[in-house]
Amino acid sequence: MSLSKIPRILFEDQEILVCHKPSGVPAQTNRIGTPDLVSILKNHLRKESRSPYLALIHRLDQPVEGLMVFAKTPRSAKELSRQLTTSGFGKYYLAVAEGVPSEAEADLTDYLVKDARSNTSHICSKDTPQAKIAKLHYKVLAAGTTADGSSCSLLKIHLDTGRHHQIRVQMAHMGHPLIGDRKYNLTGTSSPKLLLCAFRLSFRHPVTGKKMEFTLPVPEEYPLSAGKVL
Repeated sequence: MSLSKIPRILFEDQEILVCHKPSGVPAQTNRIGTPDLVSILKNHLRKESRSPYLALIHRLDQPVEGLMVFAKTPRSAKELSRQLTTSGFGKYYLAVAEGVPSEAEADLTDYLVKDARSNTSHICSKDTPQAKIAKLHYKVLAAGTTADGSSCSLLKIHLDTGRHHQIRVQMAHMGHPLIGDRKYNLTGTSSPKLLLCAFRLSFRHPVTGKKMEFTLPVPEEYPLSAGKVL
């Protein structure tokens, strides 16, 4: 995505901006020549100001598409960050996993540790240095097969914590890695993209306090998505 192409903006006022991050675009990067979402949006905001303020509140992995909110003022950045750290955000994802979990709905609690050298995370014991607790809730929305006949399931996932690669690592650990995951599902069903989407985001407006909620439709390329009401 070039700096001239703006991702779809769902909401914008003087304080915040909510947009749909495409898969494959990093939220922010230091790599020269690689366009990232912050740079693209700042380029868009230069129509209003020569030196726009834009704060990254939360992240999505580069291969993950979905909803993100940015702050356009320092006061909104402070309040949104407060909500994020006090579970004031509602972050919901859709994922297509290999196989079908034995429990149709469950909570997952694990401890994760990040390996900065490989940019991966893995499940560890509570006593592992730098281990962080990771919690999520999943619900199976549908079960069926992919185009090649492999068993799969469409999941709705609510994050209670926001750890590095959390959904991808926890689902792989329980035996149901995500389709298209090139880091944690190297031998499974192939897909040109990771089937993980941050499809719903809720929070309170940092100035007015109004409840804000945004929802994306199920991506068309996801198996089992037709006719599903989430």
